[in-house]
Amino acid sequence: MSETLHRPVRSFVLRQGRMSVAQGRAHETLMPRFGIPFMTETLDLDHAFGRSAPKILEIGFGMGDSTAQIARSNPENDYLCIEVHTPGVGSLLKQIEESGLSNIRIIQHDAVEVLKVMLDPDTLDGVHIFFPDPWPKKRHHKRRLIQAEFVALLCDRLKKGGYLHAATDWEEYATHILATFSAEPRLINTATDYAPRPDYRPLTKFEQRGLKLGHGVWDIVFRRDI
Repeated sequence: MSETLHRPVRSFVLRQGRMSVAQGRAHETLMPRFGIPFMTETLDLDHAFGRSAPKILEIGFGMGDSTAQIARSNPENDYLCIEVHTPGVGSLLKQIEESGLSNIRIIQHDAVEVLKVMLDPDTLDGVHIFFPDPWPKKRHHKRRLIQAEFVALLCDRLKKGGYLHAATDWEEYATHILATFSAEPRLINTATDYAPRPDYRPLTKFEQRGLKLGHGVWDIVFRRDI
């Protein structure tokens, strides 16, 4: 696979939105401690976290509520979290400080570029992609993060036995993700098709409201087999 940085179509649009004073303060004061700047060289994950532990990558954590909860509930794991939107980064940093978390590091940059140049092959124990932008209009499907080339890149970075977990509340995108994961020869499905929600993924308030209204949520969990 080509490991160049050429990427004409991005899966996100930088809509920074409104940032609270607390989020801005957290971003300014805590990013030097818990943030990792993008660099064009390999990141030593054990050094970045100050220990040897399972490393889980989360791509696109939004405002970070689920991320913080997962990290609190699983202190034995380290979570490398990627997000491009500053208010969300500030929100997660604020929660890191409030909860005294030490097992989260944040890179505020494009995930594809981070994967290509900062992470070595066979280094990740798991990857979380929860509720990525579905880009529902057909003409925008090319912007979707989960495409065959991206899944192959993730597999390169996963250890054998590592897992890849995506969740979405758009059924058509769920079908696309399931088909894309299934087409990658190194991955094997952990379920017959869609998986039950693993205990480590908390229900968000948005998800709970949707479920009460009868909306579906689909979890797709595959494991690198070879």
